[in-house]
Amino acid sequence: MDTKPILAVVTGPTASGKTELAIRLAEHYDTEIISADSRQIFRDLPIGTAAPSAEERSRAFHHLVGTHELDAYYSASLFESDALAILPEIWKKSPVAVVCGGSMMYIDALCRGLDEMPTVSESTRAYVLSMFENHGLEGVLAQLEICDHDYWQQVDRSNTRRVIHAVEISLEAGVPYSSLRTGRVTERPFRIMKFAIERSRDELFGRINARVDRMIADGLEDEARRAFSRGNFNSLNTVGYKEMAAYFRGDMDFDTAVARIGKNTRVYAKKQLTWMSRDSEIIRLAPAEAFDEAVKAIDSQLP
Repeated sequence: MDTKPILAVVTGPTASGKTELAIRLAEHYDTEIISADSRQIFRDLPIGTAAPSAEERSRAFHHLVGTHELDAYYSASLFESDALAILPEIWKKSPVAVVCGGSMMYIDALCRGLDEMPTVSESTRAYVLSMFENHGLEGVLAQLEICDHDYWQQVDRSNTRRVIHAVEISLEAGVPYSSLRTGRVTERPFRIMKFAIERSRDELFGRINARVDRMIADGLEDEARRAFSRGNFNSLNTVGYKEMAAYFRGDMDFDTAVARIGKNTRVYAKKQLTWMSRDSEIIRLAPAEAFDEAVKAIDSQLP
């Protein structure tokens, strides 16, 4: 039997129940969790990012939650290197490490590896950021069309971070970003088991709506006001905070902003489900039996 350690990845759409399943697995295997959430890594955003609560974090240690300032730069590449550095320490304690999150590029970076890309210099990053601040996303997209017409045609134009990253790499490398993407899978010195709780679309959307209501009741508006008072950072360019920003500017009223948060979260969940549909390695779990099914699958791979 293969004796390489196991990376148990708990992924899936937002509000599907990832956090509780990951914590129960961490408790069962006396191990720790690495968060694969591109926004939970930032400090002072616990409500809008649905970060693990203090009680949940007391049940299992979570890495990469609330560790970076709002103005910090972070990426899938940095997550890959950070997670790969953390994992060996976890495996000294247990043969199973848990990763939990729905940021699909982060999951892919850790499980499949990333193509070799040039390190983006501070000057290039500042130049593209200035372009975004002065001309908005449309200005950055116009630059992407010049730098990399192929990627401009296929990029998700609502994903600001992805658009900015493609322009940064194109400018830094002096060649189109798309020309550097090979899609090769990196061999890892560990076994990967991916799990996702599968819920009906109606149930998932109901859970999303309930989560949005809970965030509002817990004080999302005040959290967003405090965050934006410190600056209009890229870390805030995400569902929940974008709609609150529009409300603060007077572009929409409060009820409209809340409804838009729910709608945009459901759209994001659909994108996550589309990504999942392309990954045949994911073990789909029934909600009521998710923990037992995951443990059974993991135990079958342990010596």
